[in-house]
Amino acid sequence: MEGNLKEKLLSNDVKSEAEEELPLLKRVWEESKLMWIVAAPGIFTRVSTFGINVISQAFVGHIGSKELAAFALVFTVLIRFANGILYGMATALSTLCGQAYGAREYSMMGVYLQRSWIVLFFTSFILLPVFIFTTPILKILGQDESVTGVAGTISLWSIPVMFAYVISFSCQTFLQSQSKNIIIAFLAAFSIAFHIFLSWLLTVKYQFGLAGAMICTSLAYWIPNIGQLIFVTCGGCRETWKGFSFLAFKDLWPVVKLSVSSGAMLCLEIWYNTILVLLTGNMENAEVELDALSICLNINGWEMMVALGFMSAASVRVANELGRGSAKAAKFSIVVTVLTSFMIGFLLFLFFLFYRERLAYLFTTNKDVAAAVGDLSPLLSFSILLNSVQPVLSGVAVGAGWQSIVAYVNIGCYYIIGIPVGVLLGNILHLQVKGIWIGMLFGTFIQSVALVVITCKTDWDKQVIMARDRVSSWSKLDTEERKTNAISDNND
Repeated sequence: MEGNLKEKLLSNDVKSEAEEELPLLKRVWEESKLMWIVAAPGIFTRVSTFGINVISQAFVGHIGSKELAAFALVFTVLIRFANGILYGMATALSTLCGQAYGAREYSMMGVYLQRSWIVLFFTSFILLPVFIFTTPILKILGQDESVTGVAGTISLWSIPVMFAYVISFSCQTFLQSQSKNIIIAFLAAFSIAFHIFLSWLLTVKYQFGLAGAMICTSLAYWIPNIGQLIFVTCGGCRETWKGFSFLAFKDLWPVVKLSVSSGAMLCLEIWYNTILVLLTGNMENAEVELDALSICLNINGWEMMVALGFMSAASVRVANELGRGSAKAAKFSIVVTVLTSFMIGFLLFLFFLFYRERLAYLFTTNKDVAAAVGDLSPLLSFSILLNSVQPVLSGVAVGAGWQSIVAYVNIGCYYIIGIPVGVLLGNILHLQVKGIWIGMLFGTFIQSVALVVITCKTDWDKQVIMARDRVSSWSKLDTEERKTNAISDNND
């Protein structure tokens, strides 16, 4: 087993040396192609998935204002809460599968996927009480009782959505690690088109109300999941999927530890903007401020889907190259991905900086809200610029397996620096929502600088050794287990 791994890595080293002799422009072109193979479908899929919630919210809005408020509350708080935990934990699979694929230990990847399913489904069952007891939880938090009752109903309908995340995040990560994510984009496109038609059919034509809207939302999440499962298990991944195995229940603890670190890292980032909304609700003239902020965060949310696509590309490319044994290629992929994402972010930065309140009229006719959006546009622009770098660096951390380190960085930069500075500027210096946003941007900036320093100071040759050891040790354990099972079967 170890001899086969060394032979594969030696072959990869020879290939890496040949690639490094290519002209710079040729290397950039080749790396860009590899990056966009992951990034482009990833961006489209995330934009489509984000669009499902927006479409659902639009149709729920036609049912009634109370239902709209309850839907927004559940999906902004509860679903984002579950999404952050499950998506974060699923990124552990990106480290494991990406490095295994780079080392050409393909048979291990299917086992990793099944272990991820076990960990994520177990986590989902732990989260169930939050969805079951939503109404009393919201009442304790002081929410309007007329809304909490409807929110409790919506949260129960949202349970299938939470479980859909388990399959969606894990299968997408599994396929992205081997650059087979075109199928994900096709399924996402079909899902959102079907969702629009079915939502119109059930909520507008037949007027099934809230139940119809939530059924459509659940189906929109599960349809691509079924397609992905069929693709993975029925021949689309012959090298990396060898069928269901009891090995998935062995050596779960390392997967649990990496998943928890990944979950902590991503949750701290995803929940950051939620805190911005909560803090803004206590400001003077909060209604206008919240409306303006919601428009800005809506725009920022769409742009974040682009950033998350590049995050996936960075994690896959870094993990693949580390698993392949090429430190120089890993560093080169980081430079190309960060610069590409930054250039796109800079163009969007200029666009939103100069169009200001004119963009607000796409969402509102209220002049006061539009003026407030124009006032916040510079902060929105700088958020977009930082988003073009920070998630990519987080993707690098995922690819290298630094999740626990970045979790500590996020705690320090976001919650010890960013939020207190925001509260100080917003409340003490009376800068209102701008002060809070400036403080939180400052935290994001410090975090980005910290990640740049960590990335630049990292001994990437050592990271290659660590990736090799991880792949080698886990492959050895699972190979020994297979041999033991085979001997037991023969004896029987």
